[in-house]
Amino acid sequence: MFVNVADKKDFLVWLVNNISFAQREVLWILNYLINHEAILNNVHFVEQANKASRGIKVTSSEMDDEPIKLFLSGKEFTDTDQIFHEIRMNWKEALYVECIFENAWQNGHYLSILEDNPYARWNEQVSEEVVARIDRFFAEEEKKAKMNFLYQQIDSALEDNNYEAFLELTDELNHLKNN
Repeated sequence: MFVNVADKKDFLVWLVNNISFAQREVLWILNYLINHEAILNNVHFVEQANKASRGIKVTSSEMDDEPIKLFLSGKEFTDTDQIFHEIRMNWKEALYVECIFENAWQNGHYLSILEDNPYARWNEQVSEEVVARIDRFFAEEEKKAKMNFLYQQIDSALEDNNYEAFLELTDELNHLKNN
């Protein structure tokens, strides 16, 4: 999914204006991203930035975690100067940013810019049980839709006095109900 720079910038402006962070340097780094569209072009907002080859996790002050972490090839860094220089020096490389704040999943700004993390795809983390339940749900919905369609066709056959079509359709409906 492609998210345009203007939407990323709007989200970051909202984040800076509405979420508090334990270190002011986090705000400086976020403002740096806001003001540098060339860098922002390579920024992707994801979940599980720690799995990316180059990721940053920013955490609001009400959450119990470091305010900012850089994940670089499996290593973690929390020094804001080091994080800033990594962003500035390697601005052409993809940067995966995770934002942790209260009620993030109810926030339209956040959800509109969230992308699937290529290093931790969401659908690869879904359990087989959940997949099976989803498959069953869709199969049931498909069956209901087919049955409703058959009921409509049966009604039409009755209105048209088409006895052959009525028998065929009721046979099909009974077969569907029994399976």
